Amino acid sequence: MSVRYFEDFAVGQKFSSEPRRVDAAEIKAFAAQFDPQPFHLDEDAARKSLFDGLAASGWHTAAMSMRLCVESAFRPAGGIIGSGGELTWSKPVRPGDTLRVEIEVVETRESRSRPRQGLVKVRIATLNQHGETVQTFSPTLLVDRRPA
Repeated sequence: MSVRYFEDFAVGQKFSSEPRRVDAAEIKAFAAQFDPQPFHLDEDAARKSLFDGLAASGWHTAAMSMRLCVESAFRPAGGIIGSGGELTWSKPVRPGDTLRVEIEVVETRESRSRPRQGLVKVRIATLNQHGETVQTFSPTLLVDRRPA
């Protein structure tokens, strides 16, 4: 898959990833290392929590979403390098869920301070197998311009 330069992006363009299934073992393994809270580690404790069952850490969801972005046809020249953005978790990710991302270009503009790059704002929606949004991330990315 070839990279896309700033000039290759236009508002309204959409990219999708392949699906990825999530299992309880990986939810617990991620949580044990990075977010060791009972509702991410133990089914019994999770049933007694706000989540009413085992749920992936939001940070695990973010990490899986990033992997899905990197493996999709969305290939900004220079990499997926953000300069900030809003991240929202709207629904827990459960064992057995199948996730995919949909990426939409919402804004492009030239960078005044970095003439070799442009700014591409995207909306990345992570969806489960029912088409329900589990996470939304809206970063502004630095994307290399096409070499002269």
